[in-house]
Amino acid sequence: MAEFILKVLDKEGNAVAVSHGEGETYLVCDREYVEGDQLVFEPGESGYVWLQLDDVLGKSLVYVTGRVVYPIPFGEKRINLSPKAFAGTKHLLTAKKARDFEVKSYRNLALNVNDQHGDVCCFPHASANVETRGEAVFAAKNAIDGVTANDSHGIWPYESWGINQRDDAVIRLDFGREVETDRIILYTRADFPHDNWWTEATFTFSDGSAMTVHMEKSAAPHEFTFDKKRISWLEMSHMIKADDPSPFPALSQIEVYGTDL
Repeated sequence: MAEFILKVLDKEGNAVAVSHGEGETYLVCDREYVEGDQLVFEPGESGYVWLQLDDVLGKSLVYVTGRVVYPIPFGEKRINLSPKAFAGTKHLLTAKKARDFEVKSYRNLALNVNDQHGDVCCFPHASANVETRGEAVFAAKNAIDGVTANDSHGIWPYESWGINQRDDAVIRLDFGREVETDRIILYTRADFPHDNWWTEATFTFSDGSAMTVHMEKSAAPHEFTFDKKRISWLEMSHMIKADDPSPFPALSQIEVYGTDL
Protein backbone atom coordinates (compact mmCIF):
# COMPACT_ATOMS: atom_id res chain seq x y z
CA MET A 1 0.00 0.00 0.00
CA ALA A 2 1.29 3.47 -0.91
CA GLU A 3 2.64 5.79 1.76
CA PHE A 4 0.51 8.88 2.32
CA ILE A 5 2.21 12.08 3.47
CA LEU A 6 0.46 15.24 4.70
CA LYS A 7 2.41 18.45 5.28
CA VAL A 8 1.94 22.05 6.29
CA LEU A 9 4.70 24.19 4.78
CA ASP A 10 5.52 27.84 5.46
CA LYS A 11 6.23 30.40 2.72
CA GLU A 12 9.88 29.35 2.67
CA GLY A 13 8.95 25.72 2.11
CA ASN A 14 9.91 24.67 5.62
CA ALA A 15 7.80 21.97 7.27
CA VAL A 16 5.53 23.23 10.03
CA ALA A 17 3.94 19.81 10.55
CA VAL A 18 4.24 16.42 8.81
CA SER A 19 2.52 13.03 9.08
CA HIS A 20 3.04 9.66 7.32
CA GLY A 21 0.92 6.55 7.02
CA GLU A 22 0.31 3.50 4.85
CA GLY A 23 -2.89 4.28 2.97
CA GLU A 24 -4.18 6.51 5.78
CA THR A 25 -2.88 9.39 7.86
CA TYR A 26 -3.97 12.49 9.72
CA LEU A 27 -2.18 15.69 10.63
CA VAL A 28 -2.89 18.17 13.42
CA CYS A 29 -1.41 21.64 12.98
CA ASP A 30 -1.26 23.58 16.27
CA ARG A 31 -0.75 27.08 15.02
CA GLU A 32 -2.59 29.82 13.16
CA TYR A 33 -2.09 29.82 9.42
CA VAL A 34 -0.26 32.83 7.94
CA GLU A 35 0.04 34.07 4.37
CA GLY A 36 2.32 31.88 2.30
CA ASP A 37 1.44 28.66 4.12
CA GLN A 38 0.65 25.66 1.92
CA LEU A 39 -0.99 22.32 2.53
CA VAL A 40 0.55 19.36 0.71
CA PHE A 41 -0.69 15.81 0.14
CA GLU A 42 1.69 13.27 -1.39
CA PRO A 43 -0.22 10.08 -2.28
CA GLY A 44 2.66 7.92 -3.46
CA GLU A 45 0.61 6.74 -6.44
CA SER A 46 -2.56 7.63 -8.36
CA GLY A 47 -5.77 6.49 -6.74
CA TYR A 48 -9.00 7.22 -4.90
CA VAL A 49 -8.71 9.05 -1.59
CA TRP A 50 -10.99 10.57 1.02
CA LEU A 51 -9.17 13.90 1.36
CA GLN A 52 -9.79 16.59 3.97
CA LEU A 53 -7.59 19.66 3.87
CA ASP A 54 -9.73 21.58 6.37
CA ASP A 55 -12.07 20.22 9.03
CA VAL A 56 -14.66 22.91 8.31
CA LEU A 57 -14.79 22.23 4.58
CA GLY A 58 -14.95 18.49 5.24
CA LYS A 59 -13.80 15.65 3.00
CA SER A 60 -14.43 14.52 -0.56
CA LEU A 61 -13.77 11.27 -2.38
CA VAL A 62 -11.28 12.42 -4.98
CA TYR A 63 -9.03 10.88 -7.62
CA VAL A 64 -5.44 12.04 -7.21
CA THR A 65 -2.76 11.69 -9.85
CA GLY A 66 0.18 13.30 -8.07
CA ARG A 67 1.33 15.76 -5.41
CA VAL A 68 -1.52 18.04 -4.30
CA VAL A 69 -0.48 21.56 -3.24
CA TYR A 70 -3.12 23.84 -1.72
CA PRO A 71 -2.10 27.42 -0.81
CA ILE A 72 -4.04 28.70 2.22
CA PRO A 73 -6.34 31.47 0.92
CA PHE A 74 -6.41 34.92 2.49
CA GLY A 75 -8.30 38.16 1.89
CA GLU A 76 -10.57 38.24 -1.14
CA LYS A 77 -9.61 34.68 -2.08
CA ARG A 78 -11.20 33.44 1.14
CA ILE A 79 -14.68 35.00 1.03
CA ASN A 80 -16.18 32.16 -1.03
CA LEU A 81 -15.48 29.85 1.94
CA SER A 82 -17.02 29.58 5.38
CA PRO A 83 -15.43 32.21 7.66
CA LYS A 84 -14.54 29.32 9.97
CA ALA A 85 -12.46 27.59 7.27
CA PHE A 86 -8.69 27.62 7.88
CA ALA A 87 -9.27 29.82 10.96
CA GLY A 88 -8.04 29.38 14.52
CA THR A 89 -5.00 27.71 16.05
CA LYS A 90 -5.83 24.02 15.56
CA HIS A 91 -6.41 22.31 12.21
CA LEU A 92 -7.09 18.70 11.22
CA LEU A 93 -6.08 17.28 7.83
CA THR A 94 -6.89 13.69 6.88
CA ALA A 95 -6.24 11.34 3.97
CA LYS A 96 -7.58 7.80 3.66
CA LYS A 97 -7.52 5.37 0.77
CA ALA A 98 -11.08 4.79 -0.46
CA ARG A 99 -12.44 1.26 -0.36
CA ASP A 100 -13.63 -0.42 -3.56
CA PHE A 101 -17.30 -0.37 -2.47
CA GLU A 102 -17.04 3.39 -1.85
CA VAL A 103 -15.48 4.01 -5.26
CA LYS A 104 -18.10 1.88 -7.04
CA SER A 105 -21.08 3.43 -5.26
CA TYR A 106 -23.58 5.61 -7.14
CA ARG A 107 -22.79 9.15 -6.03
CA ASN A 108 -22.20 12.75 -7.05
CA LEU A 109 -18.99 12.42 -9.06
CA ALA A 110 -18.63 16.21 -9.36
CA LEU A 111 -18.15 16.99 -5.66
CA ASN A 112 -14.72 18.24 -4.58
CA VAL A 113 -14.42 20.62 -1.65
CA ASN A 114 -10.65 20.74 -2.28
CA ASP A 115 -10.80 22.09 -5.85
CA GLN A 116 -8.71 25.11 -6.81
CA HIS A 117 -7.56 27.15 -9.81
CA GLY A 118 -4.94 26.11 -12.31
CA ASP A 119 -3.35 22.78 -13.09
CA VAL A 120 -4.31 20.25 -10.46
CA CYS A 121 -3.67 16.62 -9.53
CA CYS A 122 -6.94 16.30 -7.60
CA PHE A 123 -10.16 15.49 -9.45
CA PRO A 124 -12.94 16.35 -10.15
CA HIS A 125 -11.82 19.81 -11.26
CA ALA A 126 -13.92 22.71 -12.55
CA SER A 127 -12.62 25.39 -14.92
CA ALA A 128 -14.20 28.02 -17.15
CA ASN A 129 -13.41 30.49 -19.90
CA VAL A 130 -14.72 33.36 -17.75
CA GLU A 131 -15.22 34.11 -14.06
CA THR A 132 -16.80 37.46 -13.19
CA ARG A 133 -14.03 40.02 -12.53
CA GLY A 134 -11.76 37.15 -11.48
CA GLU A 135 -13.34 37.24 -8.02
CA ALA A 136 -13.29 34.16 -5.77
CA VAL A 137 -17.06 34.36 -5.15
CA PHE A 138 -17.65 33.79 -8.89
CA ALA A 139 -15.03 31.09 -9.53
CA ALA A 140 -15.87 27.90 -11.41
CA LYS A 141 -14.77 25.76 -8.45
CA ASN A 142 -17.70 27.15 -6.44
CA ALA A 143 -20.01 25.07 -8.63
CA ILE A 144 -18.64 21.78 -7.24
CA ASP A 145 -18.15 22.67 -3.55
CA GLY A 146 -21.38 21.04 -2.38
CA VAL A 147 -23.06 24.30 -1.30
CA THR A 148 -26.48 24.68 -2.94
CA ALA A 149 -27.69 27.93 -1.29
CA ASN A 150 -28.87 29.94 -4.30
CA ASP A 151 -31.33 32.66 -3.28
CA SER A 152 -28.68 35.37 -2.98
CA HIS A 153 -25.23 36.11 -4.44
CA GLY A 154 -21.78 37.09 -3.22
CA ILE A 155 -19.87 35.84 -0.18
CA TRP A 156 -20.33 32.35 1.33
CA PRO A 157 -22.71 30.54 1.35
CA TYR A 158 -23.90 32.29 -1.83
CA GLU A 159 -20.77 31.77 -3.95
CA SER A 160 -21.44 30.74 -7.55
CA TRP A 161 -19.93 30.53 -11.02
CA GLY A 162 -20.44 33.97 -12.54
CA ILE A 163 -20.21 34.46 -16.30
CA ASN A 164 -19.60 38.25 -16.44
CA GLN A 165 -22.58 38.63 -18.82
CA ARG A 166 -20.77 36.58 -21.49
CA ASP A 167 -22.98 34.74 -23.99
CA ASP A 168 -20.10 32.41 -24.88
CA ALA A 169 -19.42 31.27 -21.31
CA VAL A 170 -18.33 27.65 -20.87
CA ILE A 171 -17.73 25.65 -17.70
CA ARG A 172 -15.77 22.40 -17.91
CA LEU A 173 -15.68 19.54 -15.44
CA ASP A 174 -12.72 17.15 -15.65
CA PHE A 175 -12.88 13.84 -13.80
CA GLY A 176 -9.24 12.83 -14.34
CA ARG A 177 -10.31 9.30 -15.36
CA GLU A 178 -13.25 7.66 -17.13
CA VAL A 179 -16.55 7.49 -15.22
CA GLU A 180 -20.08 6.37 -16.03
CA THR A 181 -22.92 8.85 -15.57
CA ASP A 182 -26.65 9.07 -16.30
CA ARG A 183 -27.82 12.11 -14.32
CA ILE A 184 -27.02 15.83 -14.00
CA ILE A 185 -28.57 18.18 -11.46
CA LEU A 186 -28.16 21.96 -11.72
CA TYR A 187 -28.81 24.57 -9.07
CA THR A 188 -29.02 27.84 -10.97
CA ARG A 189 -28.69 31.03 -8.96
CA ALA A 190 -32.11 32.40 -8.09
CA ASP A 191 -31.56 35.80 -6.48
CA PHE A 192 -34.60 37.28 -8.23
CA PRO A 193 -35.04 40.02 -9.40
CA HIS A 194 -31.27 40.61 -9.35
CA ASP A 195 -30.73 37.44 -11.37
CA ASN A 196 -31.76 36.28 -14.79
CA TRP A 197 -32.04 32.56 -15.55
CA TRP A 198 -31.25 30.21 -18.40
CA THR A 199 -34.01 28.66 -20.45
CA GLU A 200 -31.63 26.36 -22.30
CA ALA A 201 -28.10 24.95 -22.09
CA THR A 202 -26.06 22.35 -23.94
CA PHE A 203 -23.87 19.66 -22.40
CA THR A 204 -21.01 18.32 -24.50
CA PHE A 205 -19.36 15.07 -23.40
CA SER A 206 -15.92 13.58 -24.01
CA ASP A 207 -17.51 10.65 -25.89
CA GLY A 208 -18.52 13.09 -28.66
CA SER A 209 -22.21 13.29 -27.72
CA ALA A 210 -24.18 16.39 -26.77
CA MET A 211 -27.45 17.07 -24.96
CA THR A 212 -29.57 20.22 -24.90
CA VAL A 213 -31.68 20.78 -21.77
CA HIS A 214 -34.45 23.22 -20.90
CA MET A 215 -34.99 25.07 -17.63
CA GLU A 216 -37.51 27.34 -15.95
CA LYS A 217 -37.31 30.25 -13.53
CA SER A 218 -36.85 28.38 -10.25
CA ALA A 219 -34.71 28.05 -7.14
CA ALA A 220 -35.40 24.31 -7.17
CA PRO A 221 -32.87 21.88 -8.69
CA HIS A 222 -33.12 21.11 -12.41
CA GLU A 223 -32.66 17.36 -12.92
CA PHE A 224 -31.79 15.68 -16.22
CA THR A 225 -31.44 11.96 -16.83
CA PHE A 226 -30.08 10.18 -19.89
CA ASP A 227 -28.71 6.85 -21.07
CA LYS A 228 -25.44 5.93 -19.37
CA LYS A 229 -22.35 7.56 -20.81
CA ARG A 230 -18.69 6.74 -20.23
CA ILE A 231 -16.87 10.06 -20.11
CA SER A 232 -13.77 11.73 -18.73
CA TRP A 233 -15.07 15.31 -18.97
CA LEU A 234 -18.13 17.39 -19.81
CA GLU A 235 -18.79 21.00 -20.70
CA MET A 236 -21.86 23.20 -20.24
CA SER A 237 -22.24 25.94 -22.85
CA HIS A 238 -24.65 27.73 -25.19
CA MET A 239 -26.72 28.97 -22.27
CA ILE A 240 -29.73 30.99 -23.40
CA LYS A 241 -30.90 33.75 -21.05
CA ALA A 242 -34.58 34.37 -20.43
CA ASP A 243 -36.22 37.52 -21.77
CA ASP A 244 -35.72 39.44 -18.54
CA PRO A 245 -34.19 42.85 -17.72
CA SER A 246 -31.48 41.32 -15.51
CA PRO A 247 -28.17 40.46 -17.26
CA PHE A 248 -26.98 38.17 -14.44
CA PRO A 249 -27.62 34.42 -14.74
CA ALA A 250 -25.23 32.22 -12.77
CA LEU A 251 -24.66 28.64 -11.63
CA SER A 252 -24.62 27.76 -7.94
CA GLN A 253 -23.93 24.03 -8.25
CA ILE A 254 -23.60 21.18 -10.74
CA GLU A 255 -23.98 17.58 -9.61
CA VAL A 256 -23.09 14.67 -11.90
CA TYR A 257 -24.30 11.28 -10.67
CA GLY A 258 -22.86 7.93 -11.60
CA THR A 259 -20.14 5.45 -10.73
CA ASP A 260 -16.46 4.80 -11.28
CA LEU A 261 -15.61 1.97 -13.66
